Amino acid sequence: MYALICTILAAVSWNTAGNARQSGRLLSERNQDFTSGWSFIHGDSAEYSSPGFDDSNWRVLDLPHDWAIEGDFSKDNPSTAGGGALPGGTGWYRKSFFVDTADKGMMFYIDFDGVYMNSTVYINGHELGTRPYGYISFRYDITPYLEYGETNTIAVRVDNSDQPNSRWYSGCGIYRNVWLSKTSPVHVGHWGTYITSEMTEDGSAVVKVKTSVENSSENEAGIKLSTVLYGPDMKQAGKKNFAGLVVPAGENRETEQSIKVSNPALWSIDEPQMYTAVTEIIKDGRTVDRYETPFGIRYFRFDPEKGFYLNGKHLKINGVCLHHDLGCLGAAVNGRAIERQLEILKDMGCNGIRTAHNPPAPELLDLCDRMGFIVMDEAFDMWRKGKTANDYSRFFDKWHEKDLEDMILRDRNHPSIFIWSIGNEVLEQWSDASADTLSLEEANLILNFGHSKEQLAKEGEMSVNSMLTRKLAEIVRGLDKTRPVTAGCQEASPDNHLFRSGALDIIGFNYQYDHLDSVPDNFPGMPFMITESVSGLATRGYYRMPSDSLFIWPHGWPFYDPSMSCSSYDNCHVPWGSSHEESLRQVRNNDYISGQYVWTGFDYLGEPTPFDWPARSSYFGIIDLAGFPKDIYYMYQSEWCPEKQVLHLFPHWNWTPGQTVDVWACYNNADEVELFCNGKSMGTRSKGKDGSHVCWRVVFEPGTIKAVARKNGKTVQETERSTAGAPARIRLRPDRSIIQADGDDLCFITVEILDKNGTLCPLADNKVTFSISDSGTIAGVDNGSQTSMEKFKATERNAFYGKCLAVVRNSGKPGKITFSASSPGLESAGITIECR
Repeated sequence: MYALICTILAAVSWNTAGNARQSGRLLSERNQDFTSGWSFIHGDSAEYSSPGFDDSNWRVLDLPHDWAIEGDFSKDNPSTAGGGALPGGTGWYRKSFFVDTADKGMMFYIDFDGVYMNSTVYINGHELGTRPYGYISFRYDITPYLEYGETNTIAVRVDNSDQPNSRWYSGCGIYRNVWLSKTSPVHVGHWGTYITSEMTEDGSAVVKVKTSVENSSENEAGIKLSTVLYGPDMKQAGKKNFAGLVVPAGENRETEQSIKVSNPALWSIDEPQMYTAVTEIIKDGRTVDRYETPFGIRYFRFDPEKGFYLNGKHLKINGVCLHHDLGCLGAAVNGRAIERQLEILKDMGCNGIRTAHNPPAPELLDLCDRMGFIVMDEAFDMWRKGKTANDYSRFFDKWHEKDLEDMILRDRNHPSIFIWSIGNEVLEQWSDASADTLSLEEANLILNFGHSKEQLAKEGEMSVNSMLTRKLAEIVRGLDKTRPVTAGCQEASPDNHLFRSGALDIIGFNYQYDHLDSVPDNFPGMPFMITESVSGLATRGYYRMPSDSLFIWPHGWPFYDPSMSCSSYDNCHVPWGSSHEESLRQVRNNDYISGQYVWTGFDYLGEPTPFDWPARSSYFGIIDLAGFPKDIYYMYQSEWCPEKQVLHLFPHWNWTPGQTVDVWACYNNADEVELFCNGKSMGTRSKGKDGSHVCWRVVFEPGTIKAVARKNGKTVQETERSTAGAPARIRLRPDRSIIQADGDDLCFITVEILDKNGTLCPLADNKVTFSISDSGTIAGVDNGSQTSMEKFKATERNAFYGKCLAVVRNSGKPGKITFSASSPGLESAGITIECR
């Protein structure tokens, strides 16, 4: 029996709630935040790169920035509804900064965490280079072009005019953080530490720290390298010095130090224990560089028969796929917004994230490290064969090696990353070379329903597609051998070109439920997981009955339904997918399935399957775009959180008298649930061994329905739903009452429409207007509707099924923010948020 066994000790960063920092890139003089005071214009001219150009009329803003999210939705935008129906185009950013004459002889670099897309960077009019891939992080050496004792100007051109280039909303601009790095000529290189470990029989860990030392000076450098490890309590856990390292001028040298850690505190999803490695370069008796790398120790394996083990304990990966947008904030990275998403998912019992379908923001990985998630880090959505007219396939041949290397180098020290994915649903699974460009319909239907046998790999000489798979896997293993390599595939046959390559360590299926039983026979000795599952469709607050009738959309769309809505019962999914309940059952009952990544954790902008315009965001999420859980959230919580007492009753109780309503309950830690309508029992139900919900059919009458869960005949939990009256007042529920006064931290305020008795009005769509004091700004508004044409950057929003959202950003100064919400005919509400 083959079992893939990996042990790693990996690096992460410290994090603040407002803005998580990149691994190995703590905020210091060595790594300066370079995000404030940029000038921006949505337009294009060759003059904009000139250091002498007058940009005084440009808009001044702070990064990260996404200009598309500020625009209007339109069916005429070339991004199409699949790309979010928001504008693209070309934009320029400029920033001037002073370099002191005392810094002459130091090295200066500018680091971009991500620019979408086709960015070209200039320093004082000198072109530094272009990076097409909008999701990759990159660095430029600006030292040769600096003017010391003078003002220097960085200019960045961002070209997202060739659309469509994505199957989902990408955003536009410098949407991730930017850093200015200043180092000694002799220094730890970019992403210059690589830390692994081996567990020993006595329970200790042997930590191996590889350090790349760069010498950018004109003279040979003899140095001493010192590495100190600190434990979670910040007490010294180990130390090693290396004297006599000689680095020739203009070159780099890599050295490895082994350090024993006794009784290590292991990183896990419940206790993500962190260490810190402090690396110092000492030259002529003086420390010339200091590089900090927090990390975590853990070991794991994927077993072909029993699934996934972490630190010797069996664990199902209960994960979700996430696209990178943050709802009303767009693609612009914000640490607190990402943290909020992960908090909501963690409370559901989610323990895994798939970075669909691209390298993520460093902040996401930092937070997954700190909060305890099993991450599948994914490189590409396409290889040579494209899925949209202007996507990354145009650049793949020239850039895939560099982009994949940079992703692995940047991310390989994160303990949360357990799997590398080299691609999602790439067309190279098949031999058909004619399908180079697919429509949105084809990408979702033709791909997911597979191809003919003639398009599969043949016996004999390895195909070009299989060789490409091998090449990509070899790039990964050349930089990190501690994690398995996989790809999200929707061709289940062993003759899939990717599988035939022999390069994948884990067999990964996207959906393909009809083929799950044959996995052990078709792929003997290979670990397996569902890399993408379900694709359920739901609109929060909307219900289509009867709930036991599956609504599976036809094999072609756009499909028109005047409601532009999908049912919130677990009875609506795409034809290649499944119900949530069925996928949970498959993973639960089959030990060889290591876990699943559900499509998706949150709704996201773009890809409004099964509709087209005027829908502009997805229906796939367990949680809507505003961060409000849909009912299915509680089915997962009842399955994935055995330590919690869960009883969720739905739908709402505002219907037409005499109408038959399907009432569902999701529960755990109970034998049965009894439903009462206005005090009268509607019967007792039990979900059984393989079920995830119970259901009653009840003739509606105004009043209250109540669910009572019992264990061994004793009541363990109760919950109820009451008929709401007319909207009467507003209630505000902030996620936090105290935020950091850093100019970046956010407060997410849930706005609810209530009747006079305090019951949520489940059908309310009142327009709510917001006001805020000068100490804060409204960063965005949303309500979770997939079809709303309201702008995200506004001071008002219609409620959607009784709720909407306002996101408040602090001004950067300590004090209090006052926020209020009003609507004609309703009692207003106000709150105070403290900034410290």
